[in-house]
Amino acid sequence: MGMLCSVIRFENLHELKRLCHWGPIIALSVIAICSAMAVIDAVLWYWPLDTTGGSINFIMLINWTVMILYNYFNAMFVGPGYVPIGWKPDNSQDCTYLQYCKICQSYKAPRSHHCRKCNRCVMKMDHHCPWINNCCGFQNHASFTLFLLLAPLGCIHAAFIFVMTMYTQLYNRVSIGWSSVRIDMSAVRRDPRPIIPFGLSAFAASLFALGLALGTTIAVGMLFVIQMKVILRNKTSIESWIEEKAKDRIQYYRTGETFVFPYNLGSKWNNFKQVFTWSGYPEGDGLEWPVREGCHQYSLTIEQLKQKADKRVRSVSTATLRVRYQAIEDYSGACCPLTKGLRTFFTTPCTEEPRIPLCKGDQILATRGLKHWMYGDKMVNSATDDRKRLRGWFPRRCVEKCLYDAEADQALDDEKKTR
Repeated sequence: MGMLCSVIRFENLHELKRLCHWGPIIALSVIAICSAMAVIDAVLWYWPLDTTGGSINFIMLINWTVMILYNYFNAMFVGPGYVPIGWKPDNSQDCTYLQYCKICQSYKAPRSHHCRKCNRCVMKMDHHCPWINNCCGFQNHASFTLFLLLAPLGCIHAAFIFVMTMYTQLYNRVSIGWSSVRIDMSAVRRDPRPIIPFGLSAFAASLFALGLALGTTIAVGMLFVIQMKVILRNKTSIESWIEEKAKDRIQYYRTGETFVFPYNLGSKWNNFKQVFTWSGYPEGDGLEWPVREGCHQYSLTIEQLKQKADKRVRSVSTATLRVRYQAIEDYSGACCPLTKGLRTFFTTPCTEEPRIPLCKGDQILATRGLKHWMYGDKMVNSATDDRKRLRGWFPRRCVEKCLYDAEADQALDDEKKTR
């Protein structure tokens, strides 16, 4: 109840603007459609006042909806928790292990990252979720994960009701002949007549809701599995990526060092309790964290500083060696470009990060990519604007890698050896 009270406090009412976004609008619409159709079909298929089973079925259905909405709004309005403005560690010497955020005018606490959408440094940031129009982090990680669990379970229950309703309503309306199959949607084979008639429109609505329920079960269920994997390792999605980059850095420069993730406490149960507690509040203050033996509070932040320095070195080397991508096709900057192929259309990145339009001959420095999409910086003519930087996604098929000569390869090998 404490978390519920934090939602409805007066100072949090300005957070209601988070509802005015395509993510929450779509999510709440899916919840409303599936819940409303499930209640209507439950009345048709299994009248709750006739039997104990019907009553239990109806109560469970309402219970799913309440718990899903409760955890959804908790994740949205309670928020992830932010690093206080102007924060710095108690020991001034520890500042050398931390990155400084110029926007928040504070040091980034361990496990915190700056979110460009929220414009704040988020404690234990996992990702910015467009479906709740907020970040998933320290304070709302448990609520967000419970929502990912309850939504598929509720949709499975609703899908069962949809299937049974369509089966029972169509069973006595289908007549099969030698050469034809006839469905009489006007016939009513129930005594007494149902309160809500099941006609063609009701059948179409139930079928549509069934598709939504099954799609939600698969999509959200996969997200739940991904979240549980990182939670049982006491990681976030960002920290998993940092760990992968640490392995790549060590392998690239052949330093011989070993990176150990400091926050994995060894036991999956202990890692689980870092997120889920009986009180509903996560352990700790979001600024200091328990670490495994042999590590200290700033093991991860030190690795981040190494990766940041390495990125600067590689960026300078990349610009010097002219390892770039050149646009070979025009691209309008559309989110789902059908003209670039079906695979590009259906695998568009599910993110609010922008797309950058391309013209033939444009130069792009790519920083990361997917199978059919790439992300990077479009090089703008310095004569027009030397500070402007266009960054975003673009289709992989629209660009090709610019080749460089053997002397550049030798220079890169020499640079690696000196590191």
